[in-house]
Amino acid sequence: MANMQPHLKSSSPLAWIVAVSISDRKGVKKKNIDQGILIANSGLEGDAHAGDWHRQISLLAQESIDKIRAKGLDVAPGDFAENITTRGFAIEELPVGTRLQLGPQALVEITQIGKVCHNRCAIFHQVGDCVMPREGIFARILKGGPVKPGDAIRSVSESGGKPS
Repeated sequence: MANMQPHLKSSSPLAWIVAVSISDRKGVKKKNIDQGILIANSGLEGDAHAGDWHRQISLLAQESIDKIRAKGLDVAPGDFAENITTRGFAIEELPVGTRLQLGPQALVEITQIGKVCHNRCAIFHQVGDCVMPREGIFARILKGGPVKPGDAIRSVSESGGKPS
């Protein structure tokens, strides 16, 4: 999956969705699905983290996962319990409030960067590091829609809602 090419035209952005992942309970790895549905003011359909709060979905860059793979651990999208795995830009550097268009119509707003890791996860115990607390981001769903691997990710300006 890491080498999946986006379904984009040459003039399109260079960021895209690598994987969409869900789990039916919290605290476990997520399984990759062919397509997900983001639901406004809720989250990813079928995911245990969906609900009326500020962390409706989580995103993590494939580049972050690759850092842990370089330390010798065989990890893949969904293993850090992220809903959307991205490729193409450092999502952890985007400020809170940034709006992203995911796929053809979904719109999300970043609400949190990183998180406190109260209990060290299995990945941390195996390699002495975990990127999700530092590099994972969380968002709320402003406008729902389908998302799937290969879909474009675009930063959207707040003024007109058009890609920037």
